Amino acid sequence: AVALAALLPTARARRSQDLHCGACRALVDELEWEIAQVDPRKTIQMGSFRINPDGSQSVVEVPYARSETHLTDLLERVCEKMKEYGEKVDPSTHRKSYVRVISHDGTKMDLSGVKIDGDVTSSLKFACESIAEEYEDELIEFLSHEADNVKDRLCSKRTDLCDHALHIPHDEL
Repeated sequence: AVALAALLPTARARRSQDLHCGACRALVDELEWEIAQVDPRKTIQMGSFRINPDGSQSVVEVPYARSETHLTDLLERVCEKMKEYGEKVDPSTHRKSYVRVISHDGTKMDLSGVKIDGDVTSSLKFACESIAEEYEDELIEFLSHEADNVKDRLCSKRTDLCDHALHIPHDEL
């Protein structure tokens, strides 16, 4: 009984780490997908509201998709997408990962071995919201510029949410 009690915190910590890592990776996937849906020609005016000595303002147009305005808006609502995810357990390692159960384009998905229930989605949504709030500045920093490997750079290197998961394959939505 003592040995079993000693193992429980380890299993619980790994489950929590799997959840937070999965939530981070799903969050980045969803943000990158949303950014890709924006018309690349759409721009937003950014700049200072100060008036220069010559009467002009320093305003520039930037692409809307990766603007701080758009990214902030996305961060406020992206965790709702976690209800479209399920939990998959690796039979050999017993590690949990989170996969989309509803495709963006309506194609049929292989859901064998995927657990879909309210507890999974609410835990994932809560973890997503915590990460989005805690790492908002980092998310905006990484996503405001087209960067490679945002999932690994943010979820593994910057935050250590996935320090165990550098071997997770790069899944595309």
